[in-house]
Amino acid sequence: MPRHRIRRSALSASATAAVLLSVGAYPPGRSPDHAPAATASVSSVSPAATAPVTARTSEEPVVDLDAELAGAVGPLVAAAGGAAMSVAVLDSGSGAGAVYGGADATYDTASIVKVDILAALLLRAQDEKRELTAGEHGYAVAMIEKSDNDSATALLAAVGGAAGLDAANQRLGLTATAAARSWGLTRTTAADQLTLLKAVFGTDAGAVLSEASRTYLRGLMARVQADQQWGVSAAGSSWALKNGWMPRTATGLWNINSIGRVTAGGHTYLVAVLSGGQRTKESGIALVESAAKAAVGVLRAAG
Repeated sequence: MPRHRIRRSALSASATAAVLLSVGAYPPGRSPDHAPAATASVSSVSPAATAPVTARTSEEPVVDLDAELAGAVGPLVAAAGGAAMSVAVLDSGSGAGAVYGGADATYDTASIVKVDILAALLLRAQDEKRELTAGEHGYAVAMIEKSDNDSATALLAAVGGAAGLDAANQRLGLTATAAARSWGLTRTTAADQLTLLKAVFGTDAGAVLSEASRTYLRGLMARVQADQQWGVSAAGSSWALKNGWMPRTATGLWNINSIGRVTAGGHTYLVAVLSGGQRTKESGIALVESAAKAAVGVLRAAG
């Protein structure tokens, strides 16, 4: 994902000084270091000084949104002690966005891969010019709304297993995601998850996922059951999301992830937060929610 910077125009210092000289005045409350006792009248100023001055704009130093995001999220991660995290955020309206934690840093998906699996299934149905079967629909609802694991296993098989998911991801533009037969161990990046969210929540008529497919997936993500309505939803309202949580047997530490769309301050944001090495599920959820709020806050502050 490219780094996003914001530039703001301002009147140049030289133009400002020339304008002030042309009227024989200085900024209120301030005189120059070597000013005469009385300011020269306008008529005594040389022709060169009174020549029309065209105010030109200059650009202030750019705002590096990646750096701003790092400044907001980094301290949260440091305070968590030992957790690793990557965050990607996009303002759907302005196109401004940022990534924290390394664009190439990969994490186990846990259950957020279920959005990817359903996207792959919908692509397959589109290719075959058909609707989902009753059985596929039942699995899809259970997989997204309830995060049912058996349904995910069944639908992964329906799309051709890990190889089929990888093939679908190529079409969706996910370049750093590697599917696994044990679907929760699929590896991905926050930037790739943002790409997936754009495929689901975008409005382009020529998108890989049809409008009907996108509407279907969004609807399920907006109806996850009550005990799973945490994560990026903390950053705004009118959310649609999917979370993933998975303890690792070898370490006892948790992967806690959340992806989705939220509305805040009249803007719509896509947010992906991936983490590993969380000491408990509860502390991991708290950190993910804090990071999501910080990410949206950075873009809101940038305007």
